[in-house]
Amino acid sequence: MSIPPGDPTGTETGGSVTVMDVGGTTLRVGTFDARGSGRLSDVRRTQVDGMARYPGAPVPVLQRHVVDQIVREAERRAGTRSGTDPTALAVAFAGPVGRDGTVLGAPTVWGAGGESLPLREILSARLSVPVLVVNDLTAAAWRYGTESSVPFCLLTISSGIGNKVFRGGDVLLDPGGYGGELGHWTCDRSPDAPLCDCGGRGHLGAIASGRGVLAAVRRAAARDPAGYARSGPARAGAADPRFVGNPEIARAVRNGDPFTTSVLRSTLVHLAAAVGGVFASIGIRRYVLMGGFALAIGERYRELLVEELIRQGCFGLTAAEVDAMVVLGEDDDDHGLIGVGRLMGRRLAVHREKVTL
Repeated sequence: MSIPPGDPTGTETGGSVTVMDVGGTTLRVGTFDARGSGRLSDVRRTQVDGMARYPGAPVPVLQRHVVDQIVREAERRAGTRSGTDPTALAVAFAGPVGRDGTVLGAPTVWGAGGESLPLREILSARLSVPVLVVNDLTAAAWRYGTESSVPFCLLTISSGIGNKVFRGGDVLLDPGGYGGELGHWTCDRSPDAPLCDCGGRGHLGAIASGRGVLAAVRRAAARDPAGYARSGPARAGAADPRFVGNPEIARAVRNGDPFTTSVLRSTLVHLAAAVGGVFASIGIRRYVLMGGFALAIGERYRELLVEELIRQGCFGLTAAEVDAMVVLGEDDDDHGLIGVGRLMGRRLAVHREKVTL
């Protein structure tokens, strides 16, 4: 974390932190009270200036767009604050992030390839405030990690898939920031396996994410046009599967539609295998589900995943124990904002403590 010029200790920084969550589709920005109530306020959402907005643009161009957008949003938020205290900036970013705040890759934001982006260093130079940049799921884990001492694995099922394990009071990561990228586990090695945003084939995220399930529904519709014609999305107005979207799929699954539920079940085979692998390897007994796609389906998504986990088996666990270990996260999209605000508050507190010693 950098400290602004004129404030070598960071102790002059006030309690309000500008927090951002940069995802594959949406950039969220808010204000977090890091020293008082811990309240998140004034949340604003906008489309991220990545490949979803500029399809086909080269990675370096998209990286510049995203950096410029973050700077604009931070300056706009700082301009609305009263007083002269500098605002700290804490960014949760969709992709592996090193401990120095370098974004190592961001397939859902700017696609495959490109050089690593020293985002914390760039933002520190342009904004002259304390800056923290961490992976979005690392941030989200801090939202739940401060509420319970029980080790857990956070799973997000949204534009992509990711995970983080929180154990012993911290997120398990290697020094380079790697760990928690189950979305890039190759679970389908067939030559025509779905293509991942990172450029690889057969990755879990390409199969079981919201985008993956949407693609799977469209493939199933091409194989079985009559079956799709009887499905919930078709009856709701998306007669052409090219125009079906995740909201229609989520609604159909919640309503018990056989066609879309069958497609979702086929993708959960791989997700359940990943969860089973985490359990078998390190014994994590709590899995918190979040992400726009999973939470849009809600309890039915949790039930279907549990059913597949039970079918595959978790070594030594009963069906009731498997059911108890999978829970839904809070039904909002503030996980990264709250988590990165809490983590930034903790970092600033450490700086203050060092100064007073």
